[in-house]
Amino acid sequence: MAKLSLFERRRQRVRTSLRARGTSRPRLSVHRTGKHIYAQIIDDAQGRTLAAANTLGGKGADIDAASRVGKELAEAAKKAGVTSVVFDRGGFLYHGRVKALADAAREGGLEF
Repeated sequence: MAKLSLFERRRQRVRTSLRARGTSRPRLSVHRTGKHIYAQIIDDAQGRTLAAANTLGGKGADIDAASRVGKELAEAAKKAGVTSVVFDRGGFLYHGRVKALADAAREGGLEF
């Protein structure tokens, strides 16, 4: 069996801890690339995406853009009736754009 990359090891560790909590709250999943950042709120019980936001329409994906995505996601979540989520950063470190998105989502009214 091949060794897992550090990213994959972090990703598995985060997902395992989320599953261990056994919470019924939706999951706020974040994906970051070099050019864009994506976030979505997923109801794993039903297998549906409740709300989503990304930087595809704007230019670049700096910290300000990540903050805008967090605010847009919080607004979309309110429209969908979601107030409390569990944060899934995947294998990404809680730093920079991921942290900016999380902070903006909290300011927008999401609890996690």
